[in-house]
Amino acid sequence: MNSIMERWIQACRQELLDRTLIWNHVHLIHALREYEHHHNQHRPHRGIANARPLRPLPEPITGPATLTRLHVHRHDRLSGLLHEYKNTA
Repeated sequence: MNSIMERWIQACRQELLDRTLIWNHVHLIHALREYEHHHNQHRPHRGIANARPLRPLPEPITGPATLTRLHVHRHDRLSGLLHEYKNTA
């Protein structure tokens, strides 16, 4: 358990806290909740097949016709500090 928490703290510090000015504890809690949601819901992990902890991997897109019609939508979190990408129809 120690190594899991050390990895989470390191990632949180590198991706969030080293790039952000925190003004008060309310701002800190908001930033940490946003990062936690990003970390658990969207960000791929180095574990089993890059699976996110709370959701299975989507089916891979392999058809050449489908690849040429991809539309990628970007969603910014924390005023653009974190970016999330997904395919749109």
